[in-house]
Amino acid sequence: MNKPLYSAEERARRDSSPWTLVQGILAPLQFLVFAVSLVLVVRYLATGAGEFVATCSILLKTVLLYAIMVTGCLWERDVYGCYLFAPAFFWEDVVSMLVMALQTAYVLAWLGGWLDTRQQMAIALAAYAAYVINATQFLLKLRAARLQASREEALCLQAAA
Repeated sequence: MNKPLYSAEERARRDSSPWTLVQGILAPLQFLVFAVSLVLVVRYLATGAGEFVATCSILLKTVLLYAIMVTGCLWERDVYGCYLFAPAFFWEDVVSMLVMALQTAYVLAWLGGWLDTRQQMAIALAAYAAYVINATQFLLKLRAARLQASREEALCLQAAA
């Protein structure tokens, strides 16, 4: 059997951390912005229309990414005692760093006027592909945590019976 995602103490710290709620709000908001931005970027690349709104959407996605990363580090510190790379979330944090690097590369290219707009948007799409992988990792962890809680609840009910 795999090591549980949370010990009883870590689960209690997770549940009492204010950053848990913040993450619960930012994650779906970031996904919504990602989905809209993806459509806008693909539309721009396919038609050449909507460069400004596509660019704004990528910048908004970047701001939300930084917000979720900073608050995620604070959450990880509250739960596991370290800001990044806790064993339970090591690979999610590694892929998050890739997402951050690609998203930051887009912003730097945009600010510096490096590359043309289509090339900049290609960087954004690479960041978005990495984000999909990262979001999938976190969704799988969330599912594992819920299954762990269900198993523990069932064991408690059996013990009480």
